[in-house]
Amino acid sequence: MSLPAMILTVSTPLAVVIDGAEVSHLRAEDDSGAFGILPGHADFLTALTISVLTWRGGGGTEHHVAVRGGILEVKQGRTIAVATREAVAGDDLHRLEAEVLAEFHHREEEERAARVDSHRLYLNAIRHIFRTLRPEPPTIGGLGE
Repeated sequence: MSLPAMILTVSTPLAVVIDGAEVSHLRAEDDSGAFGILPGHADFLTALTISVLTWRGGGGTEHHVAVRGGILEVKQGRTIAVATREAVAGDDLHRLEAEVLAEFHHREEEERAARVDSHRLYLNAIRHIFRTLRPEPPTIGGLGE
């Protein structure tokens, strides 16, 4: 006897990309590598990497969605919920892997560089404030330096 299909939802802050898809098997990736989820899976929570989720629907058809990282949660072996920054669904796995994931990695690198630049500006401002507010060192015998 097989277990009933799981239900998959993939959402971003702006949209629900996959809503209630029937899933008989799902493949995803986190920092430890690729893993699979079948109906009846134990409760599970993991942080996804930039990758493509692949699943088989109720009729055995394979579907894909590229995700820009995110959180995947399995509840009671019946529902899979994915919350991600961005997601692009499509049936062309090669296009998702070649174009969409490359764009996601590019955006991630740009944001990382922006965070580093912002942190540098912040530290430089703190150093400048410290130098400006620091009192002058005392002089010896009032003679100055």
